[in-house]
Amino acid sequence: MVARQLAARGIRDCRVLAAMAWVPREWFLPPHLAREAYDDAPLPIGSGQTISQPLIVALMTEALAPRRRDRVLEIGTGSGYQTAILARLAGRVYTIERLPDLLVEAEERFRRLGLTNIETRLGDGAAGWPECAPFQGIIVTAAAPGVPTPLTEQLAPGGRLVIPIGDLAAQELIILQRGPAGLVERRAGGVRFVPLISRLAFTEEPWT
Repeated sequence: MVARQLAARGIRDCRVLAAMAWVPREWFLPPHLAREAYDDAPLPIGSGQTISQPLIVALMTEALAPRRRDRVLEIGTGSGYQTAILARLAGRVYTIERLPDLLVEAEERFRRLGLTNIETRLGDGAAGWPECAPFQGIIVTAAAPGVPTPLTEQLAPGGRLVIPIGDLAAQELIILQRGPAGLVERRAGGVRFVPLISRLAFTEEPWT
């Protein structure tokens, strides 16, 4: 996976590649999908959610560029796979999930992997985690129609925010960095994510 799907397709950060090699993706899937863990595709994890394609996980992580002492906020814990990658690269990871069952399963995986630098919370991720802000990195693993204001407010000087922005059909990956004159935006291509359900994003499940 690391050689054929990531390095061969433009992922250059050696730390990101090493983290992707270390985290066992099969641990973050339902047992009946374990044999497909290293396929070049997103996979369902239950509750209408998915684990992202490995290339997208690597691309977003590389764009975030977490450093060893950074505090990183993740919106949408899901299976915990992206969280575990971040925990190998950053000083501390704060992750928020709105679905209790998914969060409990992810916390168990973190314990099995011995990852002790992760803080979890059940709640509305679009509101962020203000009492632990500012963050050097914020990553959103669900699509929003726009960037939630609380997240930009919780971004540290020099910090980066990576988020898919668009409608329910298609989105574009947006990277914001807080510079001396404000937020600087960069676009990193088309993506497809499940919606961020929040009063600050999409207000209801598309399948309800």
